[in-house]
Amino acid sequence: MTVTDLWIVMPLLILAGGALVVLMLGAIVPGRYGMLVATVCCSGAALWALQTPPALIAPSLGLAATPFARFFTVYFALTATAVLLLSHDYTRRHGLTGEEYPATVLFGAFGLAVLAAATNLLILYLGLEALTFAFYILVAYDRRRPDSAEAGLKYLLLGAVSTAFTTFGLALLYAASGSLELAQALKLTNGSLALAGWGFLLAGLAFKVSLVPAHLWTPDVYQGAPTPVVAFLAAGSKGGAVVALVLLLGNAGDLGQLRVPLWGLAAVTMIVGNLAALRQSSLRRLLAYSSIAQMGYVLLALLGRRAGFEAACFYLVAYGVLSLAAFGALVAMEGETRRDQLSDLQGQGYRQPLPAAVLALAMFGLAGIPPTVGFTGKFAIFLAALQAGEATLAIIGILTAAVAAFYYLRVVVPLYQTGDAATGATRVIAPGEAVVLGCCALVILLLGLLPDLLFNPIAHIISGLLG
Repeated sequence: MTVTDLWIVMPLLILAGGALVVLMLGAIVPGRYGMLVATVCCSGAALWALQTPPALIAPSLGLAATPFARFFTVYFALTATAVLLLSHDYTRRHGLTGEEYPATVLFGAFGLAVLAAATNLLILYLGLEALTFAFYILVAYDRRRPDSAEAGLKYLLLGAVSTAFTTFGLALLYAASGSLELAQALKLTNGSLALAGWGFLLAGLAFKVSLVPAHLWTPDVYQGAPTPVVAFLAAGSKGGAVVALVLLLGNAGDLGQLRVPLWGLAAVTMIVGNLAALRQSSLRRLLAYSSIAQMGYVLLALLGRRAGFEAACFYLVAYGVLSLAAFGALVAMEGETRRDQLSDLQGQGYRQPLPAAVLALAMFGLAGIPPTVGFTGKFAIFLAALQAGEATLAIIGILTAAVAAFYYLRVVVPLYQTGDAATGATRVIAPGEAVVLGCCALVILLLGLLPDLLFNPIAHIISGLLG
């Protein structure tokens, strides 16, 4: 390994090495420094990725330090940092002791960073599986709660099926092209074998992204997993799967025969996700179906090529911040008992003003109400779809987004209703929770008012990806 290779792989070494250090600390000084070390490692990986490397590609490692790879390494590392800050007090309150939790978050961030930096099919697959294995553990981490174990089992079983589809699809693509490199292996011009490989690959990734009909695991996992894990799943795992789609479709050239199945997946995902969310009384299940619909919007954007890829990456970051804000607010409002029903939110705007206000802001953002980043992201998606000639799909997206505003407002209204819940003891927000909520609220408004702060770097990284 050369010095240049070491420079490129350093963020991954920081995350993986940090996870091992955290596990060793658990044996030496249990329960003392795990969260701190994990948070420092995530922040260190993000800071390292901000630097300009001496070279962009490490061919012998199958990894890159392109602007695209470094941008999403920073995003995923900061997401993991936020999750660890939200988890510090939460794990103590719920008795989720042990260094396995922060170490697994680091391994999840490692998988995400590998995914963003992959230059060949093998590394892409390893990144996806490292990420998925981390979430198998995190989803089922609260062993005292039966619904957490049930969610973990469902995620594992369906994830195994997804892995089988993904593996077979990648194998067919390799067989068709004779190359593992993304630029050669993903060309649709390689014939019917390549097209079959793409079919299996899209089926596998549909599970990761929660596209209908591979979405059925999502509500159960959102309801059963620990709240900070759900935040990481929404902002990190789904973001990683979208990054994989961007890499794959970006290297495929003209979508050709893939356009019809992608069109159908986007349409049915937006419709089913939003209509199912209308019927939910559980807040977590409502946000789960909402996340399904949001991924439909992202897939809609990916049909628009360059402008669509820029809109998809912008909305990926926007959705990640909105998810961290929403689930971070739930973490801050929860004591030792979970708040799962919409009725549990009654009066929380008076008892806990900060998390309630951030939750309301996140709902406005997810609904696409200005001046939040959610409005800017949806506007960019629909504009890119119209420019690409996908008027019918854009109209479906606009109509379903209008429907979604209703159920997002159903979350906001009880927060400021008076009643018995408006009085009583108030839990003091932990410093880490306050930092995450404050930063998320600032980003939601700042990028809503000044979207070019994010659009300009995204245009740069997409230009480098598509050439």
